[in-house]
Amino acid sequence: MTAAHAQRVGQGAGDRPAEQDRPEKEPWPRGISRRASMRISDVLAALRLEFPAVTTSKLRFLEEQGLVEPVRTPAGYRQYSPADIERLRFVLRLQRDRYMPLKVIGERLAALDAGEEEEPAPRARLATRDGVVQSREVRWTVESLATEARVAPAFVEELVTAGVLRAHDRSSFDPWARDVVVAAAALAEHGIDARHLRQFRTAADRQADLVEQVAAPWRGRRGASAAARAGTIAAEVGELCTQMHTALVRAAVADLTP
Repeated sequence: MTAAHAQRVGQGAGDRPAEQDRPEKEPWPRGISRRASMRISDVLAALRLEFPAVTTSKLRFLEEQGLVEPVRTPAGYRQYSPADIERLRFVLRLQRDRYMPLKVIGERLAALDAGEEEEPAPRARLATRDGVVQSREVRWTVESLATEARVAPAFVEELVTAGVLRAHDRSSFDPWARDVVVAAAALAEHGIDARHLRQFRTAADRQADLVEQVAAPWRGRRGASAAARAGTIAAEVGELCTQMHTALVRAAVADLTP
């Protein structure tokens, strides 16, 4: 029994503080319908525009972690509300864009539920700078990468030849390719060309191998939850590797800066 519950039991109706007569605070996101009428297939259809990799197992895993609580029908089927979908978008976005651990996301949601923090409901789509809405399924080409980074197509092709960029089907690149080309273009202004950037690719591959070793035990297990857990661990450890690399580089060049 919690202290608050014991206090309520020990008090008479006339002695109960006014605060305890107030309704419980609505969980985040507030002001959005909590009428649970959508099946898990409806939720996937709503989320896949922005999160094409989301799966049924992922949603069940997030439920197991207490991040979303769909209603169960008498037959045991899950039903979600619009508020549940916005909550899932918030979790998936923090995982994807910030590699935030689920424990930290859970703490953030708890603060939002308690009203200690405020956060607008996440949007379902991503808008580019020119206002065009796109999904994460977009694939870059040599020409579009060159245009976006304001470099010649030959520069992008040089990164491919050096092994810094890796194309899919010999003609398209994943969404992260843009960040690689933009950074490479900025480094080129300091005389660092594609040949020098091979060491970055080598280091990234080695870190990816390390992440794979950590996630491997979960990938080897059966069940939807195990697969989702493996993906979550890979994302979290990958971000920690990134933070470690950044910290080490900063420490190494500290003596070179005034």
